[in-house]
Amino acid sequence: MQFTKPMIDLVYEIRRRIRAELKAEVKLANPELLSMLVRSFHEDKPDAVCRALIKELMALAGGEWPVRLEDPASVDAKRMVVGAYRGTVSHEEPKVAAPAGGEAGRKPVRIYRGRVISD
Repeated sequence: MQFTKPMIDLVYEIRRRIRAELKAEVKLANPELLSMLVRSFHEDKPDAVCRALIKELMALAGGEWPVRLEDPASVDAKRMVVGAYRGTVSHEEPKVAAPAGGEAGRKPVRIYRGRVISD
């Protein structure tokens, strides 16, 4: 996710207003910043101004983030994989392994210099 200037300003303001124990986690370098803010929104019950700032940040983030604020059950129900690369944070659903079946039982084909090798 790319942070825009208004989102960065909101993160700074949230950091100023959130509990002292959570200030160390509220930084733009934290790839789980939004997930942590959602948990804090439901569990810690910050003051009204901080709650409004978190809601506005999630609205600017878009996607599923505003929905996760409304439904506390969705916070734990859906696990997300967080990836950070060169300042861009991406949140994706974890990949599900292929079911054991036809493909899993086969032996892989070995190829050497363009020719199939038989064992």
